[in-house]
This record gives sequence, structure tokens and C-alpha cells, in this order.
Amino acid sequence: MDQTTPDTLTKSSVDQITDHLYKEITSLRLLPGARISETEIAQKFGVSRQPVRDAFNRLATMDLIRIRPKKATEVKKFSTAAITKSRYIRAAIEAAVLRDACKYCDDEAGNALDTALSLQKKALADRDTEAFGKLDYAFHKTLCDIAKAPFAYEVIQAEKAKVDRLCVLSLAKEDRMPELVSDHEKIAEAVKAGDETAAQEAGMIHLSRLDDTIARIRVQRAAFFDDESAAD
Repeated sequence: MDQTTPDTLTKSSVDQITDHLYKEITSLRLLPGARISETEIAQKFGVSRQPVRDAFNRLATMDLIRIRPKKATEVKKFSTAAITKSRYIRAAIEAAVLRDACKYCDDEAGNALDTALSLQKKALADRDTEAFGKLDYAFHKTLCDIAKAPFAYEVIQAEKAKVDRLCVLSLAKEDRMPELVSDHEKIAEAVKAGDETAAQEAGMIHLSRLDDTIARIRVQRAAFFDDESAAD
């Protein structure tokens, strides 16, 4: 007989609440600056407030919410400094991953990249931005696996999550999927050819795609940024 302890129940509740709020925040259903009620979330999931607090702590660690003692918890606004730091870290990791992926890519790995690209093209044809977002993560995970550096994906995933909301805005408003699929194709071809220089150049161009978008969003949606980073 399967026995569920209070600890596993709590862990399950924390996971569910974390996943729910993560999706709400990164999809922009909860906008930057929106307030989140601990009591309302506890009622929604039928749990005590402790699992909600634990979920909030996880999301705060992901830099997605700001917990303020004796004040309402808020969805964290964008920070130019945090975005710059995150993208710098990711660029360094991606460069190393692409270098090693070129070194270790074989026929099986090449087929995995081709499959990933086929799925992305289907999402593009369907104009399914949500599916494409997931496939984007999967593509970078495949590169890390090919590079024999699955641990690198943990860093990429964490840093990528910090700018996911900007990606949602750019995908939805600017129809950037064709451009991103093209970038992925160039990266994949260079990796399959073992061309480290071309792979890294394509990878850095890919990461730079958000530069103009970030600058534009800072002007058009200044309220989405914290006061310090939004100031010129």
C-alpha cells in the first residue's frame, strides 16, 4: 500500500504552487509589479500558508518575485542590471557548450538536432508560441547533452528563465519565431560540421536578438522595469 507522509504532501503542494505561479509569471498572465496574495493562493490550492511561503521562496530564488515583510508579495519587475548579468553568464556557458558540441557531435547527435528543428518548424507553421518556447529550451538542452555537459543546461535554464518574460513579449508582438528557427538551423549546421568558430558566432548572434527588444520595451513599458533600471 502506498503511504503518503505529511512531508511528501507538503513537497507536492509546494511543487504544484511553484509550477503554477512560474507559468503565470513567465507567460505574463501575472504582469511585472502585480501583487500575489499568500492567503488567496493557499485557498486556491486548499493548503495551509506554509507551502505557499515555501513556493514563494523558490520563486524569489529564481528572481521572479519580491517578498516584502509585512507587505504584499509582488511579481518582480525587470532589472536591466540583472538582465545584463544573466545574459553575460549565459553567453559564456553557451560558448563552451557549442565548442564541445562541435567536438563530440556524431550522426546520432546530428539526428537529434534535426528532430528538434523539425518540431520547431511545426510550431512555427502552427504559430504556436507556447510550444515554441518549450522547444527552444529543448534545443539548448540537446546541445548540452551533445557537449557531454548536462550540468551546463541547469545554468542555461536558470539564466534563460530570468528573461523568459521578455521573450514572451518579443515572440508575441514581433513574430520573431522565423528568425529564431533560422538561428537554430545555423547553429545546428555548424555543430554537425564541427565548425567551432561558426557555431559560436551563430550562437552569439542568436543571444543578441533581444538587444533591440529590451531597449524598446524599456521605453514602451517603463512600468515593467524597476525605478533604478528604468532610469536613463
